[in-house]
Amino acid sequence: MNQSRWSPQWFLFPWVFAAVLSAFGHASADEPTRVLFIGGQPDHPWGSHMYLHTADMLSKCLKLNGDIETIVSDGWPQDADQLRGVDTIVVYTSPAAELLLDGSHRQQVLDLMNQGCGLVTIHWASTVKQENLDRLGPAWIKLLGGTWISNVGLSTDTSPLKQLQPDHPICRGWREYEIRDEFYLNPQITNAASALLQVSAQGQDVIVGWAYERPEGGRSYATTLGHFYDNFQREDFRRTIVNAVLWTAKREVPPSGARVDLSDAELALPPRP
Repeated sequence: MNQSRWSPQWFLFPWVFAAVLSAFGHASADEPTRVLFIGGQPDHPWGSHMYLHTADMLSKCLKLNGDIETIVSDGWPQDADQLRGVDTIVVYTSPAAELLLDGSHRQQVLDLMNQGCGLVTIHWASTVKQENLDRLGPAWIKLLGGTWISNVGLSTDTSPLKQLQPDHPICRGWREYEIRDEFYLNPQITNAASALLQVSAQGQDVIVGWAYERPEGGRSYATTLGHFYDNFQREDFRRTIVNAVLWTAKREVPPSGARVDLSDAELALPPRP
């Protein structure tokens, strides 16, 4: 290591050190972790694809895990101030390739990703529409490390949820269990991504969760699980998601996994409209 980089002068002028960190987009140690949730309006039968309600619930879980600030937005935020200092973005919507890369805010998304902002996508958000694969797919896969092509192959089924890398931080604090969900078949995952979760559906093994350390330094996690809200009411399922949010935000995931212990009232669905 070049010792001159850590000469005593740096510590005589802490404001200089802080300025250097700020220039590279890093929050100072005394600033909270900031997580932006992006949801949307319902597009499926009640009890499934509960985007904004689920985002609100997961934001409560995150706040049990230290100094964490959350914002829940219906769609991409219109107020640029909501993007300042964001450490990771969690998207639970319809296909997020289109939401993030096919609008006027595309450059905002790419700038955040290039600065090392994390990215988590849940269920349908982990996909690109088939008609946009050639146009958006390369940039999307570069951000996420893989994708599912909507709607090419799916199965509502029950399967054991298998951990392919039990030592990964996202797998901390929960064990394999049986899950009923809408499984997306034949996802495309790059060799640079790490397959973490697997189910069996229609006689084949299907990857349903993967982690990706992006070349520019950011982290991404995608899961195609999350169709039914009652899965989010299960502690193990919530813990997997919250572990992933912490990991992509570059916070330490506790050995026993993230805290997700909400009350029954906090986990309940709102009244049916």
